[in-house]
Amino acid sequence: MKIFAFAGSNSSTSINKQLVKFVLKSFEGHEINLIDLNDYNMPVFSVDLEKNGFPQEAQLFLDHIASSDMIICSLAENNRSYSVAFKNVFDWASRINVKVFQDKPMLLMTTSPGGYGGGNVMAEAQKFFPQFGAIIKETFSLPKFYENFDQDNGVISPEHLNSLKEKIADFKQQISS
Repeated sequence: MKIFAFAGSNSSTSINKQLVKFVLKSFEGHEINLIDLNDYNMPVFSVDLEKNGFPQEAQLFLDHIASSDMIICSLAENNRSYSVAFKNVFDWASRINVKVFQDKPMLLMTTSPGGYGGGNVMAEAQKFFPQFGAIIKETFSLPKFYENFDQDNGVISPEHLNSLKEKIADFKQQISS
């Protein structure tokens, strides 16, 4: 199966990308396409710019989704919402195809340095992503990233690691059914 994976962040040290990379280790044997949002640098969306056409990066983002069987992503939370980098890619892509996620099963994750673990952006995504074609099968939020994640070992909190393993197993079962 083909996995399209990304972190909803353009930080070069993205903790959400670190979480995605750790989770992808549980999908060995699958074809993985992990993108970096920094490769999707586009002008800030506006209806005025849209009149001139769509950036090729927006279509490329959609093409990656179209050629995948599932999506694994972890969203950064900036001021209780999506990062500007992700929102801009999403806005452009949604103008080409309102079903951005193209009815693909999704493992949706968040993490943050704080104790809420990106809960605000998770709630927002759970509410709105299905309207844009996401079939959210499982969710996972990792609070206090720097206390619960290690560069070499990944999620180190036994409680969160067990929860993540269960959610990955459930996700795999749901997509194989």
